[in-house]
Amino acid sequence: MFPQRRAAIVSTLICVLFIWECNGEEGYTPAPNCARLECPSYSVVHTEKEFEIRSYNDALWVSGPTILSTSYKTAADEGFLVLFGYYLGNNNQNVKINMTTPVLVDVQNSAYTVFFYVPKKYQNGSIPTPRSSAIKQVKLPKRKYAAVRRFDGFITDENIPTEVAALKNSLKGTPYEKAAALDVFTLAGYNSPFELINRVNEVFLWFD
Repeated sequence: MFPQRRAAIVSTLICVLFIWECNGEEGYTPAPNCARLECPSYSVVHTEKEFEIRSYNDALWVSGPTILSTSYKTAADEGFLVLFGYYLGNNNQNVKINMTTPVLVDVQNSAYTVFFYVPKKYQNGSIPTPRSSAIKQVKLPKRKYAAVRRFDGFITDENIPTEVAALKNSLKGTPYEKAAALDVFTLAGYNSPFELINRVNEVFLWFD
């Protein structure tokens, strides 16, 4: 088999296995955990060495309470535990919901909101009712496109400003520069805290 044809077949299989919609742009390799956990689907609109532009399909997510904190880790841990308990069965139906990835954290100044993607079987809105009124069903994304930068390791209060600044700098002089003017950003983590290697994180700047 010719190398070019082999590469094309492999790329197609990756798109199918990882719930990734190819759109003529290769972009980042899908996060490995999307092979075993459900992930939201998206199309790659444009890709460069330091970022890619995605268009996500509208989907149902659940959000936790907005937490005011001077620490990402403190707020993200608190918000995660609220939603994780709900997925473990702390809901009116006592039903365990399969975990998904990534976990999103919206960041605006010192306000943090954690989001979990809703599995496909509940995308029609039939997801179990939470006992906590702080947990809400929401439709995402709120904007059409996301400029995305990927990085490894753990997300920390120390490396967040560096990664956000790097994404904004990489957008300068491109048609997507307007995304860099926004103060709000989203962090995406694809791994559990117990996975110490091959970690995948992303920072998003949303725009229309």
